Amino acid sequence: MSLIKWSPFFFEPFEGTEQLMQEMRSSLTSNGKSAGGLIPLVDVYEVQDALMVEAPMPGIDPNNIELSIDQGVLSIKATNERKTEIDEKTYYRKEVRHGTVYRQIALPSPVQEDAAEANYENGVLKIRLPKRSASAKAIKVEIKKS
Repeated sequence: MSLIKWSPFFFEPFEGTEQLMQEMRSSLTSNGKSAGGLIPLVDVYEVQDALMVEAPMPGIDPNNIELSIDQGVLSIKATNERKTEIDEKTYYRKEVRHGTVYRQIALPSPVQEDAAEANYENGVLKIRLPKRSASAKAIKVEIKKS
């Protein structure tokens, strides 16, 4: 992992973040696996009334995907099993991974957890999380004069 040089005259707080994440991911993993399994990449973005999460998960059976939301954290867990493994193969490169996929994402705003919807199409998991409406409540504060 490399250090980012600090400059008092020009400082971009998120400069190099992607490279840092890749370095951290590669240092935490060996052969593409971490202690918790494979780490899927995700896109999290906002539309008018919802947060959207997209995760490419090619080859994973949608019946093997588990989603949960607890205290503003979305958890994605899936299992990709290989039914037949041929031991006689001599691999020159083996980049296709099999095993458990696990990722937790802290959601940037409150959502209606019970109204979440998920769709798996063409190898991409799409999760729609409707935003919780922010209802401001006015409170009258009584000031006592002394």
